[in-house]
Amino acid sequence: MFPSIQSLCQKYEASFALIPAERKKVLKQLSVYISNKQKEGIIPQIIVVCTHNSRRSHLGQIWLSVAIDYYQASTIKTFSGGTEATAFNPRAISALKRIGFDITTKEATVTNPQYTVKWSKNTAPSIAFSKKYTHPSNPQGHFAAVMVCMEADAGCPIVSGNDFRLTLPYDDPKAFDGTPLEKEKYEERCHQIGREMLYVVKMIKGIRP
Repeated sequence: MFPSIQSLCQKYEASFALIPAERKKVLKQLSVYISNKQKEGIIPQIIVVCTHNSRRSHLGQIWLSVAIDYYQASTIKTFSGGTEATAFNPRAISALKRIGFDITTKEATVTNPQYTVKWSKNTAPSIAFSKKYTHPSNPQGHFAAVMVCMEADAGCPIVSGNDFRLTLPYDDPKAFDGTPLEKEKYEERCHQIGREMLYVVKMIKGIRP
């Protein structure tokens, strides 16, 4: 794992107390779902969903993947999607780069490029691009749908194929696009999501607070 990402994971782990108690209860529901699947001998599949699959859902999937790697958790498959497809937002990509991720693309001129997201030399990277949650690259059944924006949660009352749904909203950094607070708010959301995804995976081990 890159030293910058390793250091962030250590900081997040040391700051779990910053997560409000009520939020921890919600996060733990996902930990229990994953743990129960593993006990049944089933590989858990998690789709992180927001409206455009452009910011928060990518941050959620990437950090969940990092957390799995950091804790060397049993196999868990992560995905992301939206209720519509747009593109992985460049501001979110820039924020991830600033905090230590290696993100590249060979499709910079297309509308919806595929990005290779790396946090380690020894772990397979995440391939990120905007897509609907029903995209063929995502599981079509027996998955957890983690709804990270209220718009997607309200606009998609039925997520076909899921066997667990969790409402876990995050404030949208898009609200600060083009303002002096843009970089700060994008990084703030990166850190919040990173801390909470690490908490989820940490809690799988023994399912304890």
